[in-house]
Amino acid sequence: MSPSFSSRMHRGLLASTALLLAPLGCATSSQAGAARDEAALRTDAPPRVKPKWGLVIHGGAGVISRENLTPEREAAMRAVLTEALQAGHAVLAKGGRSMDAVTAAIRVMEDSPYFNAGKGAVFNHDGVNELDAAVMDGKTRMAGAVAGVHHIQNPIDLARLVMEKSPHVMMVGDGAEAFARSQGMPLVDAKYFFTEERWQGLQRALEQEKAKGAPPAEQGQPSTQGQSPTQPAQPVTPAPPPASAPQPVTPAHPQPGSSLTPGVDPITGDHKFGTVGAVALDMDGNLAAGTSTGGMTNKRFGRVGDAPIIGAGTYADERCAVSATGHGEFFIRYTVARDICARVEYQDLPLPEAASYVVNDVLVKAGGEGGVIAMDRQGHVAMPFNSSGMYRGYISEDGTPTVAIFQQP
Repeated sequence: MSPSFSSRMHRGLLASTALLLAPLGCATSSQAGAARDEAALRTDAPPRVKPKWGLVIHGGAGVISRENLTPEREAAMRAVLTEALQAGHAVLAKGGRSMDAVTAAIRVMEDSPYFNAGKGAVFNHDGVNELDAAVMDGKTRMAGAVAGVHHIQNPIDLARLVMEKSPHVMMVGDGAEAFARSQGMPLVDAKYFFTEERWQGLQRALEQEKAKGAPPAEQGQPSTQGQSPTQPAQPVTPAPPPASAPQPVTPAHPQPGSSLTPGVDPITGDHKFGTVGAVALDMDGNLAAGTSTGGMTNKRFGRVGDAPIIGAGTYADERCAVSATGHGEFFIRYTVARDICARVEYQDLPLPEAASYVVNDVLVKAGGEGGVIAMDRQGHVAMPFNSSGMYRGYISEDGTPTVAIFQQP
């Protein structure tokens, strides 16, 4: 590797964590414990002894500030992340498959209103929750994904059904839900996904859109109120987007003609690209990855981001597994998840180096904000992100969960 390339790799790293899974302290809601975990996942954390297996998770990246996150809310979110780590660890500790650990961990986060997936999904422009998810098995390279579903409590489980019970990789919308019914998966009423916080986030986004002079569109009532799976909401007819040519973007800003915004937390005021994900390495040395999301607040026209796109937001092979979170359009264009694993495969780069370069160089230059979690078959872990924070955590064979949120301890 040339000196110029090496220096470029390490220049301007905003928040890249590279380590080997090992005991690093107990995740706790106390300030002292949280500070210890933050320090354990700092940028310059030294390598640790490699374990036989482990699990890494994320709960979204973005503008996440200490000032806006109350101690009570921070403790609650850390508790969910810790529960997710423990759920995945319970699978791996019994000799279970990495895929089982990934889906177990993601289900916990999907069931929490704090994260933008499942129960906590944001609303689109029409007041509807649209859910996406994907899984990939590194050993077999089998994959499954769903997009634009409205009545699936745990989309990660439906993505897995697509992988294991169909010849396809991706299903969308009503077709995906019909497949779910054919496999005996129950559908839930859309009101299950309604949370006041997410609804207020949409209202704030609509007000900002109106203030900026965005094209008007008919506004309806939230479809979650009383809607049933057999009576889907009738879509409104939005105004056509402006015919302006695309312009370069900067992190955390939507494309011209688009009102896409990160999820706005009405409690903290933070802007977060909410997605949850997990990657795992099991005792047999097999990797798996999974990602689930409610997309972006105020999205229109059936927009789908990177989470369910294999190679963009989710990817796993025999060497490397990645789950991403961020402004999906950039992760799709730059095939972020696959790019990281390709650099490991073809350039023989260490996983932490490959992940940091893609997130902190390639994406930053393109104007893309977000981060990834990644593991390789040796147990190396990378958690780079180019925003002020990313909800993240890992657990190794000793069963000690470690959770972090911010860029600096």
